[in-house]
Amino acid sequence: MMAALAPIVIAIASLALRLFNLSTPKGLVFDEVYYVDGARDFLKFGVEVSGSKPEFIVHPPVGKWLIAGGIKLFGDNEFGWRFATALIGTLLILLFARLVHTLFYSPLITALGAGLMAMDGLQLVHSRTALLDLFLTFFILLSVYFWYREQHWFAAIALGLALGTKWSALYFLLLLALVSIYRVFTSYSGRAIIKPTLIKSIQYGFLPIAIYISTWTGWFLSNRGWDRKWSPSVIASWWHYHAEMLGFHTGLTQKHSYQANPWSWMVMGRPTSFFYDSPKTCSSKNCSQEVLALGTPILWWLGTIAVAIAFGFWFQSIYKRKFNNVLNLIVLGMSAGYLPWFFFQARTVFSFYAIIFEPFMLLAIVYCIKLLLDSALDPRISIAIVTAVVIAIFLNFIYFIPIFTGEIINYSGWFNRMWLSSWI
Repeated sequence: MMAALAPIVIAIASLALRLFNLSTPKGLVFDEVYYVDGARDFLKFGVEVSGSKPEFIVHPPVGKWLIAGGIKLFGDNEFGWRFATALIGTLLILLFARLVHTLFYSPLITALGAGLMAMDGLQLVHSRTALLDLFLTFFILLSVYFWYREQHWFAAIALGLALGTKWSALYFLLLLALVSIYRVFTSYSGRAIIKPTLIKSIQYGFLPIAIYISTWTGWFLSNRGWDRKWSPSVIASWWHYHAEMLGFHTGLTQKHSYQANPWSWMVMGRPTSFFYDSPKTCSSKNCSQEVLALGTPILWWLGTIAVAIAFGFWFQSIYKRKFNNVLNLIVLGMSAGYLPWFFFQARTVFSFYAIIFEPFMLLAIVYCIKLLLDSALDPRISIAIVTAVVIAIFLNFIYFIPIFTGEIINYSGWFNRMWLSSWI
């Protein structure tokens, strides 16, 4: 009974951690300067503007509308800016627990899954910062959950909302569409293949795109949208706008002190500092206050190993033609969420983008835990190993909380948490 209630208890505790002192740091941090400004504009004008002029923006509207919802509820302040991500971060824990339960049907494994998600520093930092990536992650995981349950219409809607948050959702849409069509062609033949092919084409072609287009309603209805009148045809103007957005994303090569090659993301080689200050309000002469987008180190280092193990077992399952649904989802999520970034070696990218594939990395850890618990080892030994690992992750998480939440600490305390020189 306790294990069954654990995800809810964990989510409540996680929400409290996310809401506590959410107004710290004061002011806009990192890319909040773009997304909070966009949310304000949406509330006032329905489109993004700069003064009295239209503003060119490079990400679709959904995430900024969600931030705007928090501002509408709690005001134009730090708490209002960040409330939506705090809520979505908590719901992401419950959604991941639900997926784990669906895959394993084990209250214990489900509780472990919820706990792992709750103990990740990268997820916590995203949950306390008004950026777009956590919204993207939630909609992606929601679409994968519905897709796995073969609730494809709901999966398509979630994918449309993910696309309306960030374009990187396109990789998941393409992969889910390809797998779905492949399943149709391996399950039907002759004329019987026509109807399911059409349905899947609508579900993973027309519907997500229609949802995506609908998220631009404010731009279509307003005369203040950027290049809204570039052409007499509103569709042509909208297409031109997207061509300019694509040009920005493909041409973004400006150097940044916190850019990180995708090769280093999983081992947290170069985490992104969202905020740093040296206030004079602590007991020491030298104080530090930082929000570092760092995944809980032990969790991510174990996750790197777990993903490698999962891929190894997946290749083995393909060779033996004994397919495993959990392994399939891990490979799907890592392939769509992580692998595409390796093809953009010249682009300016950051390790906090890793949040999109974090649920699938955690799923790999859960899979390895299940393997260990089901192994030939003495149950007391396997349980002791799992318990020790979870305790180590928890203590590691607690230790790094000050630099996840922007607490003011002594400089020596901050420096002691800089385990790698590349974290500074």
